[in-house]
Amino acid sequence: MPEGDSVHKLARRLEPTLLGRTIARSDLRVPRLATRDLAGREVRELATHGKHLLTRLGPGRDGSDDGVTLHSHLLMDGEWATTGPGKQLPRRMMPEVRVVLETDRGTTAWGLRLHQLDLVATRDEHRLIGHLGPDPLRADFDHDEAVRRLRAEPAVPLVSALLDQTKIAGLGNLWANELAFITGNSPWTPVGDLDVDRLVTNARRALRHSALVPGAYQVTTGSSRRGEDHWVSGRARKPCLRCGTTVLVVADLPDDPANRRTWWCPHCQPGPGPEARVPTPRSVRYGGGASA
Repeated sequence: MPEGDSVHKLARRLEPTLLGRTIARSDLRVPRLATRDLAGREVRELATHGKHLLTRLGPGRDGSDDGVTLHSHLLMDGEWATTGPGKQLPRRMMPEVRVVLETDRGTTAWGLRLHQLDLVATRDEHRLIGHLGPDPLRADFDHDEAVRRLRAEPAVPLVSALLDQTKIAGLGNLWANELAFITGNSPWTPVGDLDVDRLVTNARRALRHSALVPGAYQVTTGSSRRGEDHWVSGRARKPCLRCGTTVLVVADLPDDPANRRTWWCPHCQPGPGPEARVPTPRSVRYGGGASA
């Protein structure tokens, strides 16, 4: 699943195609938005909050509003692609297109497999993302608020707390696993037992380094060599890069976004094992929590 740094880099990649350009033709290929037309609106900003992309557009031709936001979430397999003037995506990809935004200079942005797609007045964005926690990649990141939210449920296991987008937005499964290793804690250590202030500092530093430093995208070890770029994620049954102990893995709990597949080094990360996992209540799983 794309994480906050993935979506931040996506927004920057879309800027040369869309930012400051006027939409000449739009096509929103989801039933409830199919009649909405974005033609004539200027793309003012490509903002992100956690894993959410917010394409902010100016007023329409009739001046009936102050601007709208096209909200998209990539979930597991969504993506955006761009083409130059007069170009289209390969025919095999067209059935997966959900959004077409063609600009006044002929460049086009294509949204594929976008399972969450909304169009709201920009002033009403809070209805879609107001539940999210602070985002380490945003200029308005509130460190103290992220700490407060994480401490509010001290018994929640570390990885589950980091995956909960209502506590801190933008950390997905890769970062939850890597941060548990970097801080030297079992993934299932109750978050209240940790130095949460330091945890948030490390999370912000790691996510910003990944998103903003060329060549550093999701490299957690400092080495971009294949098989050495992550401390534990994806390294099941391989020797720990720090101590040589075999890295272990436990499968996810079905339909439980707070208990994803988890990797850890039992030597470098002492503490509770996967038997300490806390299944997420069904009402929380589908109510905008960890996967929001």
